[in-house]
Amino acid sequence: MADTKDLNNSEGVKDQAEPISTEILDDAPLAALPDGTVDPVYEAKARVLNKAIQDIGMGRYQWQLFIVVGFGWWGDNMWPIVTSLIFTSITNEFSPHRPPLLTLAQNIGLLAGAVFWGFGCDIFGRRWAFNLTIGITAVFGMIAAGSPNFAAIGVFAALWSVGVGGNLPVDSAIFLEFLPGTHQFLLTVLSIDWALAQLVANLIAWPLLGNLSCQEDTVCTRHKNMGWRYFMICMGGISLIMFCVRFFCFTIYESPKYLMGRGKDEEAVRVVHEVARRNGKTSTLTLADLEALNQGGTQGVDTTAILQRKLEKINLTHVKSLFATTKLAWSTSLIMLVWAFIGLGFPLYNAFLPYIQATRGAHFHDGSTYITYRNSLIIAVLGVPGCIIGGFLVEVPRFGRKGTLAVSTVLTGVFLFCSTTATTSNALLGWNCAYNFMSNIMYAVLYAYTPEIFPTKDRGTGNALTASANRIFGIVAPIIAMFANLETSAPVYVSGALFIAAGLSVILLPFEPRGKASL
Repeated sequence: MADTKDLNNSEGVKDQAEPISTEILDDAPLAALPDGTVDPVYEAKARVLNKAIQDIGMGRYQWQLFIVVGFGWWGDNMWPIVTSLIFTSITNEFSPHRPPLLTLAQNIGLLAGAVFWGFGCDIFGRRWAFNLTIGITAVFGMIAAGSPNFAAIGVFAALWSVGVGGNLPVDSAIFLEFLPGTHQFLLTVLSIDWALAQLVANLIAWPLLGNLSCQEDTVCTRHKNMGWRYFMICMGGISLIMFCVRFFCFTIYESPKYLMGRGKDEEAVRVVHEVARRNGKTSTLTLADLEALNQGGTQGVDTTAILQRKLEKINLTHVKSLFATTKLAWSTSLIMLVWAFIGLGFPLYNAFLPYIQATRGAHFHDGSTYITYRNSLIIAVLGVPGCIIGGFLVEVPRFGRKGTLAVSTVLTGVFLFCSTTATTSNALLGWNCAYNFMSNIMYAVLYAYTPEIFPTKDRGTGNALTASANRIFGIVAPIIAMFANLETSAPVYVSGALFIAAGLSVILLPFEPRGKASL
């Protein structure tokens, strides 16, 4: 009833609360986007909520969120790695006419997931998407272990990838919107889960695929090739455990800034107070602080206003908002281009890395299945320190997100070019280790920088646009692989050039969010 009185006496509330709101705005953290980039009322309210989250500080709820959101980073890397690790075994057992169709099916599923979950979470909220994405992945991942032919494993790869494709667009939005501005660097550190996923996947693959798979150039039957099936059950089981932890052991709240952007100021304030309670703190934020910033009264709640908001769900409002100003349009277009270049370059090389290791290793006379997966594990280990170092570099003054991202992306391409000079298996392994180290720094920063430069009300859509650009170009990678000779250096040259082009494009991005809070 108290909240109803506040709403019914909005004029009185405004007169009393406006000085408080102004004071809050004066003390609020600097915004990652310049003034005037987004709607001024939304911007003002977002800054008030940023101040409230900043006052609560980094506490129990955010650290728990750090763990469960990490599951999304884990799945985003683990499942494409799974596809690349089983690629050789699948090819040997089913002898498909065009093996890269497996990767194509996966990337189509990733695109569908990025579009549906990314755009959807700005419409129906983050909570359902947060839980369902990892659950879908777990179910279809385990079912895939029973695939009787190449077509079946392709279908299941597409289906589990629908869940995987939504992990990063949704999870990065949720985590960033609950983080105090002083701790946004943790979005970069989260990528340690991305690297650990690759490490664990390779660690499990080494004994299973290394010992229970057909060797190259032998007659391959299901009985001799059970390793990849056991591997799929293990990977699906890990995702199922993560789903259970998220769903049964953790309460996820809807983002306050998302609620505010939908006109639900009262719910936004309630969530802020609940987070403060979970952290053992109290918050001074009131509904009056937000209502005082409305221009022309509170947001309409009559039938016409409700209908208008419902219709907004099916138009391009969120997309248009990301191109509302020249600077924002340039930023959105350029970050989509960076994601597109990496979307083609990364799978063109990484998805076929075990195959390249095996075929070129055979040329070096050490291409056994055991050696192939041992080397994949060594390469994966180098990704873990890369993510940690990336977390430090993004906070370096005058270097920040953009400098770290540009340098690491260019060096990723350079090391790929260097790998073509390898004349021994160990040399190829060394260059691939350097490549994986730099690419993990690159991805750690890219996954953090991208959601930071989008306002909360459109963040899911922005993440969906970049992820879609990434997945669309990812679809092209296996098509190229079908018509290119993977035993030559041609795919490596193309991939390296794309990484260098992406790194140079980063320099042109207009926003540097270091030391600022996202809107």
